[in-house]
Amino acid sequence: MKKWTRARVAAVSIVAASALVLSACSADDGNTGGAEDGIVIGYDSYFVGNTWSAQLEAEFSSAVTRLGDEVSDVIITQSNNDAQTQISNVQSLIARAVDAIIVTPISPEGIAPVLEQAEEAGITVILSASGAETDAYDSYINVDDTEFGKTGAEWLVEKLGGEGRILALNGIAGVPTSDLRWQGAKDVFDATPGIEVVSVIDGSWDQATAKTAVEDALAANPDIDGVWSQGGSMTLGAIEAFEAAGVPLVPMTGEDSNGLLKKWSELIEAGDTAFDCIAVAKPTWISATALETAVAAVKGESVEKDQLLEPEVITADNIGEFVRAELPDSLWVNTKMTDEEILALLG
Repeated sequence: MKKWTRARVAAVSIVAASALVLSACSADDGNTGGAEDGIVIGYDSYFVGNTWSAQLEAEFSSAVTRLGDEVSDVIITQSNNDAQTQISNVQSLIARAVDAIIVTPISPEGIAPVLEQAEEAGITVILSASGAETDAYDSYINVDDTEFGKTGAEWLVEKLGGEGRILALNGIAGVPTSDLRWQGAKDVFDATPGIEVVSVIDGSWDQATAKTAVEDALAANPDIDGVWSQGGSMTLGAIEAFEAAGVPLVPMTGEDSNGLLKKWSELIEAGDTAFDCIAVAKPTWISATALETAVAAVKGESVEKDQLLEPEVITADNIGEFVRAELPDSLWVNTKMTDEEILALLG
C-alpha cells in the first residue's frame, strides 16, 4: 500500500478537497524515503491558492494512482508561492533521500543552487510547468509560455484586421509565466503599427480582480476594440466588466477555464456576433507527465531534457468538444482526471 506524507500543508479549503483524490493519505510520519520496493517521489506543490494550481496538484495525485505499485511512497510539500519556503522544502526532500523530486520553480534563479544539490545527491529532478536558471535537472516539462502569449495575440490582431485599441490583462508581474506570456504578446503588438495597447493591467489571473480593473479602464477608455488576456479567470471577469458598463462586447483571448467556455457558449447561442474568443491551454496534466517522466528516469530510461509543448487552442469551431456544462466553472477542461476526481476536487 502506498504511503502518503504531506508537509507544510496550506490552510486553504481546496487542499482538503484535493486530498480526496488520493487513494490513501496519512499525516507526516517521519519516513525518510528509500522504500525497498517501488520509487519514492518528492513533490513540491508550489501553490494551491487558485484553481489551476490546485488542479495541477490533483492531476499529479491522479497519475500516482494510475501508476500503481511503481510508486511506493509520495511526499508532498507545500510552498504557498513563497520561494524561500520552496527552497527549504526541496532541501528537506533531499535529506529524506527520495528517488526523484518534482518541482514548479517559483524563483528560477533562487531555486538553482538547491537543484544542483539534488543532482549531486543523485536525485532525479523534474521541472514541472516552470523552468529554472540551471542545467541541474533531468527533464523540464512545460507549455512554451512565450508561444502561449503570441498565439492569442496573433489571433486578436487578425480578428481586428491589424487595427484597434486593446486592453492587455497580465497575471502577476515578476512571475515567469506572466512575464513570458506578455513578452510573446508584446512582440506581436509592437510589430503591428495599427494596434494601440491602451492599458496593461495586472489582474492576478483572478476573475474579480480583472473585472474591477477592466471596469476602471473602461471608465477612462470606453472605446476598446479588443482584449488580450493571458488567461486564468480574467477573461470571464473582463466580459462581466463590459456587460456591467453597458459596453458592447469585443473579441477577447483567454485560457481553457470551464467558466469562460460556458459563458462563451451562451453568447454563441444568443447570437452575439460582436464577441469571439480563442482559449489557449496550458494543461494541468503537465504534472502527470512530470511524474511519468520521473519514474522513467529513475528506472534508467532515456528522457527528453526539454519537453516544450505546443499550446492547444479552443475556438468557436471546436468549443463543443471541450466545454463541460455539467461540471464547475473552476475546472480547467484540458485534463486527464476522471469526472469523479474532478468533483472530489471542485465539488
